[in-house]
Amino acid sequence: MMDQTPPAGLDVSRETFERLKVYAALLEKWNPAINLVAPSTLSSLWVRHFQDSAQIFHLAKPKVGMWCDMGTGGGFPGLIVAIMAHESDPDRRTICIESDLRKATFLRTVVRETGINATILSQRIEAVTPLGADVVSARALAPLTDLLTYAGRHLMPGGTGILLKGENYRAEVEEALENWRFELDTYPSKTNPNAVVLKIGDLRRA
Repeated sequence: MMDQTPPAGLDVSRETFERLKVYAALLEKWNPAINLVAPSTLSSLWVRHFQDSAQIFHLAKPKVGMWCDMGTGGGFPGLIVAIMAHESDPDRRTICIESDLRKATFLRTVVRETGINATILSQRIEAVTPLGADVVSARALAPLTDLLTYAGRHLMPGGTGILLKGENYRAEVEEALENWRFELDTYPSKTNPNAVVLKIGDLRRA
């Protein structure tokens, strides 16, 4: 049985918490068939997946026209960001790109059941027409060099990339600098001492 209360580090309104509980129940129901998250992480869902995703929400400016989450998988971080934005930034469009059709069906179910403003695109990231997003995000998706290629395709000029990375991020940054130039802010993860959040700005080819 998964946790029934949000962790202390997940500071959300009652309404947002209720939507997160709907999401959690759907994930628990669908996970045996689709393997949206590792079964061993269900007992720590609120910290391992929800809070881990939520920590990036406030790294973007308060009002965002479009937020694109690349390779959303079971919904992280894209659907968490969309749920959190529902009250504070209701005009925001959240686009979640997930090529796996079964996972995309699950994501659409969560969107419908929670009533949030999000669109699910069941295509490959490189096949989606450039979106011109204000923010792009990704979690556990690909090496940084590949992520920046995707981000370069879908970010508007002056947009921001917010990427959750593991302990090898320094090597990935060095490799990415062979082909890219960018501003970089690094934030320690609030849920994993070996992980970081990378905030990328002014992205351009080297």
